[in-house]
Amino acid sequence: GCCRSPGCCLSAKAGARSLLAALASKAKHINGRYERFLEKTFPRFYVLYATFTKGIQALFLEVKEIRKIKLKMSRQRLNVQQLPYREMERLRQVRRGARDAQFRRDVIKAIPIGIIAIPPFANFLVIVLMYFFPRQLLIRYFWTPSQQVEFLDAYDAIRRDSYPDVVESLALAARSLPEPQLRKRLQELCTEVQRGSQPRVAELYAVRSLFSAAPLGLNKLQVSHVKALSQVLFLTHRLPAFFLRRRLRSHVLEIRHLDRAMLRLGLGQLSEEELRAACYLRGLNSTHLGASECRAWLEQWLGLSCKLQ
Repeated sequence: GCCRSPGCCLSAKAGARSLLAALASKAKHINGRYERFLEKTFPRFYVLYATFTKGIQALFLEVKEIRKIKLKMSRQRLNVQQLPYREMERLRQVRRGARDAQFRRDVIKAIPIGIIAIPPFANFLVIVLMYFFPRQLLIRYFWTPSQQVEFLDAYDAIRRDSYPDVVESLALAARSLPEPQLRKRLQELCTEVQRGSQPRVAELYAVRSLFSAAPLGLNKLQVSHVKALSQVLFLTHRLPAFFLRRRLRSHVLEIRHLDRAMLRLGLGQLSEEELRAACYLRGLNSTHLGASECRAWLEQWLGLSCKLQ
């Protein structure tokens, strides 16, 4: 029969809550024993298990944080450029993912892993998948520290393959520049880079005017040049030229806004992880660099970027 008494209903609810609390406590106890068993018996698998658990927590925290940032923007009527550096960077990752399909790919990867992990102790199967197919099946939240270095190195190797194409396209375009002195200087810079030298910020700043009009303005670049630049920035390059230019411009402007927000915050406020991520985004493989090296490189980068229009 149905209980109509308010006191009886309250008692039933309290009983249900107590039962759920007891079940949760029991599950936590069993899970603790399971973790200790893994750590003692399969230490390598335990590292993957701990990474998976932390990754799930980090993923949910990031989703929660992004919702909080968007709510703040809505309430205070802010645009992205008015946000602090860390909030702007967080949204950039999501926007780029939505634009570049990376975020959707990450979600698609995460869904089957999440479904597999639902049954009790089924996360052992997830650990097996993490062990054998980490880069193919898992998103960055579920990579161990050593895997992060390994995979970022692998992605950088792909990016690095496009650098010679970018410099070669730049050198070819420089031949048709109208100003002899600047044309010669840019060609010399391209040759120096091709030989392994790194130009100084002042040398790059001296030729900045060449990139505001044909043939080096973004809207005038050869399609092969735009595709190479897109690959350097991890953007999809298999699109018509119009969309390639539009995406490239949008991405470069995002980095420009981030640079100014970073300058306002101050490089001294960034953690080592944030310094590494900032360098990596801008084209430097920072996986094997220290914080001081990353900071010094970013100082040079900002010294050029924040002077440009």
